[in-house]
Amino acid sequence: MADKTILIVGTYDTKNDELDYMADRVRAMDGGVLTMDISVLGDPATPTDLSKHDVAEAGGSSIQAAIDSGDENTAMQIMAKGGAALARRLYDDGKFDGCVILGGTMGTDAALDILGALPLGVPKYVVSTVSFSPLIPAERLSADIQMILWAGGLYGLNSVCKSSLSQAAGAVLGAARAVEAPSGDRPVVGMTSLGSSCLKYMKLLKPALEDRGYEVAIFHATGMGGMAYESIAAEGGFACVMDFALPELGNLLAGSVVNAGTDRMLNAGKAGIPQIVAPGCLDLIDFAGWQDIPEQYQDRPFHAHNRLIKSSGLNGEERRETAREMAKRLKPFTAPVHVILTSQGIEEWDKPGGEAYDPDAFAEFCDEMRSAMTDPIQFTEIDCHINDQAFADKALEIFDAWVADETIKA
Repeated sequence: MADKTILIVGTYDTKNDELDYMADRVRAMDGGVLTMDISVLGDPATPTDLSKHDVAEAGGSSIQAAIDSGDENTAMQIMAKGGAALARRLYDDGKFDGCVILGGTMGTDAALDILGALPLGVPKYVVSTVSFSPLIPAERLSADIQMILWAGGLYGLNSVCKSSLSQAAGAVLGAARAVEAPSGDRPVVGMTSLGSSCLKYMKLLKPALEDRGYEVAIFHATGMGGMAYESIAAEGGFACVMDFALPELGNLLAGSVVNAGTDRMLNAGKAGIPQIVAPGCLDLIDFAGWQDIPEQYQDRPFHAHNRLIKSSGLNGEERRETAREMAKRLKPFTAPVHVILTSQGIEEWDKPGGEAYDPDAFAEFCDEMRSAMTDPIQFTEIDCHINDQAFADKALEIFDAWVADETIKA
């Protein structure tokens, strides 16, 4: 009997041979296979475990409705919706351990929805003609998705594309066998940060929280890290969050590609998770290293972090906008929120003499924070820098009070 089962998804009417090849590779390694057809017009050479009719119906529609739409894009969105619902239900029922999906642009579009429905930690692989392409926006990517280019395989099997297909089959089965699921033996505190050259509080907070019996998961707030944080928060996976690094929010407002999607700072509140929040690094807009800095940001304080990422400072009005947006995203929910503002700075490079130091713009930000952070948000301003011990002490003071009054459930 197979130890792990892989869900293989694709349009079997046009890619039957390639999908069957991956299934054969999984079986050759003693893995189990579950197949799902997301075709619309044609049929597989042999029936799949989950038919296209099963898929469409799982999304509240039908194959006939997809056909009658008369539009390939609309039809595939019907299948994507159904595939996402069906895949999640099958996973929750323990029917498979990992998923691999094959497609061109149409199949990849559906794959992103289907894999996005699966929890963090479920092995997720896409074999695609557009893997790693700028056609795929960051917000469509599952936090732990894996991709491999479907090289030379647009129409029919050959030795070149078999290399990609066989690697994907081995990778998803190996990942399903190797993955260590979260133990769940301790409540988890979700924390956002950047590397310690910019934000250092996690070095102080992590051991202190662990001494209190909590596990601490720290997410690198450079796009994908924030997406992972939000996906776990949406599932109610944290006892409390310390959301202290918010550049992804500023980047989203400024139109930078270095963002975590439109739901940043929303999912913890929706899930009823207590939030301790600070505006770490909310004074900078990040750009990909390969980008030219847009003209409107060229006269700003600037920090080149490495060849992958560089940052320009936000001006006073832009910082006011970020403060207002923070408040807008934190206020609608009933779970408690406590915002801490450190009046001496919110990241390492905005100290006097630092590359991003702009005291006038920071003063405008602090002024807007004081105005925006009103009920039901609890707000504390302290005279220190976010990297000082005093900030960590204040965060722990709030945390301990919430544990004492059972706001934070162990």
